[in-house]
Amino acid sequence: MTSPVRLRIDFVSDVACPWCAIGLAGLQQALARLHGSIDAEIHLQPFELDPQLPPEGEDADEHLMHKYGIGEAQLETSRAAIRERAGAVGVAINTRRGSRVWNTFDAHRLLHWAGLRDRERALALKRALFRACFTDNENVADREVLVRIASETGLDTNEARRVLESGEYADEVRAQERRFQQAGIHAVPATIVNDQYLISGGQPPDVFERALREIAAKTVSV
Repeated sequence: MTSPVRLRIDFVSDVACPWCAIGLAGLQQALARLHGSIDAEIHLQPFELDPQLPPEGEDADEHLMHKYGIGEAQLETSRAAIRERAGAVGVAINTRRGSRVWNTFDAHRLLHWAGLRDRERALALKRALFRACFTDNENVADREVLVRIASETGLDTNEARRVLESGEYADEVRAQERRFQQAGIHAVPATIVNDQYLISGGQPPDVFERALREIAAKTVSV
């Protein structure tokens, strides 16, 4: 019996990025299809789309229209496309008028802490943060919200609160952000396999599956 091909996957993303939620769902569905032939180790890596967002956040419509230089009609067209793509992989996007965008640095610190302890729980935390942000329209900059989500994903509540209140892992998160930016990652999601192959964007499961099969074949033949 042939052993599964082991792959390291660095998934670079932001909690506030809907395409990242779509991409992670697509990646994990592809890996489920490849179970038995590929054994992937996913490492979540931080990226902040808008690191300068204030604590109170900003109105999502105003923020996105200003950032991308688009009007309301273009914004709604883009959102409709995102909702459709998200729905295809089981992700509910409920962003609407009045929704806000939030600073995600504390969320990245929490994810870094979780990843050091249990990568599977870190992935569960990441999915829960996406749900909070896009399905439930919660404030993912609120530390009480972050502590509650950590607890709901099986992480230690008291330790999560201590990490958030202490500012721990700030330097580590900044270092990882710089590392991937210096490697040329300026848009997310970015899926990097074995530090060598880049799959850009929130791809559907079929695209991830095909790419991972090709990469695994190259890995075996080396």
